[in-house]
Amino acid sequence: MSRHSEVAGTERPPGFVFHRQSKGLFRRGADLVLHCEDLPLPTLAERYETPLYVYSATAIRQRLLTFQKAFREVPHTICYSVKANSNISILRLLARERCGFDVVSGGELERVLVADRRAAKKTVFSGVGKSADEMTAALKAGILLFNVESESELWALAECATRLRTTARVALRVNPDVAADTHPHISTGLRKHKFGVPISDARELYAKASGARYLKVAGISVHIGSQITELAPFAEAIARVSGLLRVLRADGHRIEYVDSGGGLGIAYQEPGVDFDAMVARYARAVTNPLRGLNVHLLLEPGRAIIGPAGVLLTSIIYRKENDGKRFLVVDAAMNDLIRPVLYSAYHEIVPVVQPVNSTKKMETVDVVGPVCESGDFFARDRELPRTEENDLLAILDAGAYGMSLASNYNTRPRPAEILVQGKSVKVIRRREKVRDLFSAEL
Repeated sequence: MSRHSEVAGTERPPGFVFHRQSKGLFRRGADLVLHCEDLPLPTLAERYETPLYVYSATAIRQRLLTFQKAFREVPHTICYSVKANSNISILRLLARERCGFDVVSGGELERVLVADRRAAKKTVFSGVGKSADEMTAALKAGILLFNVESESELWALAECATRLRTTARVALRVNPDVAADTHPHISTGLRKHKFGVPISDARELYAKASGARYLKVAGISVHIGSQITELAPFAEAIARVSGLLRVLRADGHRIEYVDSGGGLGIAYQEPGVDFDAMVARYARAVTNPLRGLNVHLLLEPGRAIIGPAGVLLTSIIYRKENDGKRFLVVDAAMNDLIRPVLYSAYHEIVPVVQPVNSTKKMETVDVVGPVCESGDFFARDRELPRTEENDLLAILDAGAYGMSLASNYNTRPRPAEILVQGKSVKVIRRREKVRDLFSAEL
């Protein structure tokens, strides 16, 4: 097996691939260097410093296209889940590809409107705690659909719509009591969770909603969780929704939309999984229970589109050893990527430069940051090729829930974000300065 084939399992094509690169004055040696599209990551690190979020525009487009192809035989709209990564340049890229959006706050809605105001008509508003101000803003923007999650919210929305004398299209988010094999913090489809209304109560609520002058019953919504890789729970949830749909239509409701939510996971530890085939199987699981029902399907992928399209690039500050325990202390920290401590999440970590036919030994290390918390780690007891201080590491599959969950803990400025297309690069968020963190304080 060649050295290149050994690292291929840690690549994320088409965005992040190792390329052979000659080194030295006389070009006698060669390294495998991780690139984002056509640009080597060491060059980007030198130009923009670390820690640094790097995204591939080609990877984002290709993964969106995979969803569009998989669902091409049914009327559908892909409503990208803004919470996964809400950078306005990324939203603008997706809008240009005819993508809609799923928002869960007034702030996310405002981001969509800044990216492309026309995208409002393909935007759905989810979330259990929409305020009157948020609902009013969404009504004024002319969004496609409100996914309503309680009876109280239903009447609050009716009041906002009446005040504006405009019609709000609504879907009730039903809780199907379907278990999904995922982390407890991102499972949402059981009766013990705060999301949605019990599916057994939905018929009565739809009847009440239909009597409100400025509410238009238009759909049914369901979402059972995030980072789900088994397809059976999706099929089970939609099967229950299809049963409710038939009952509601028999009651005289005109149900046009079924919002199947998002939640399709990515293979953090098995990058060789055929993504196109996985999405095709997901499409069959979601669409089969809806055959013959003549509905427009709304889908809310987020992580599945943006996750593998981004990496967090970081530099090793120090090597450290405590009684045989080895640490790599890097300049990124839990405030930049909190997923490992928050969800016990696994991220592949690779040296950006790997000598061809290297004789370097593997070592077991903890990859940790400089924040004053024991939870400030990216990997524990991880086997990696030996690296030295000032070497670069790439934390892979960091495009989703990386920067969107980032904070300024320890008064640490957040990283810059860049978007690469071929040989072109654009700064889509400048690196914060410490003085930026004081600007809102009195």
